[in-house]
Amino acid sequence: MNRSVSRFLYPAIALLLGSLAVADGGVEIGAPAPEFELPDQEGQLHSLEDYRDHWVVLYFYPKDETPGCTTEACEFRDNIFAFRKLNAQILGVSLDDVESHRKFAENHGLPFPLLADSEGTTADAYGVKTKMMGWTVAKRQTFIIDPQGNVARHYEKVDPDEHAAEVLAELEALGAGN
Repeated sequence: MNRSVSRFLYPAIALLLGSLAVADGGVEIGAPAPEFELPDQEGQLHSLEDYRDHWVVLYFYPKDETPGCTTEACEFRDNIFAFRKLNAQILGVSLDDVESHRKFAENHGLPFPLLADSEGTTADAYGVKTKMMGWTVAKRQTFIIDPQGNVARHYEKVDPDEHAAEVLAELEALGAGN
């Protein structure tokens, strides 16, 4: 094989296989969602237990102020009233710190908590921590957690432009808001 092609192909295959292994060992549908306690952009602590009796949209994303992450956050923001009507709480999570989240939320008027998983423990628990371009980040994945605290849906592939609408449709199909 051409040496320059293999230089790019082999790492790409390793990354793909590594992500498949994480998906196999990740959180299962119907299982209790891993608990967490993380600070938001204001430094206030949030835990999954705080949202019992609500649907939770726990979305992980790589980095504040990057194009895909901004698009995804703004799509959730623009549909916030539809999520609230379904009794669903949106929680964004990345490995960025509280100050980075504060600026990101202010810059884009985000009306939901952005949780700072600076140590990566929650990303580890959900099987979404990875390396990307030399940085340790959370993969762009989303979990819908039911009011009893169980994982109802896991999105491993997310299109930032369409994800909020996709999650809303799934919440409605799951009977949220009834």
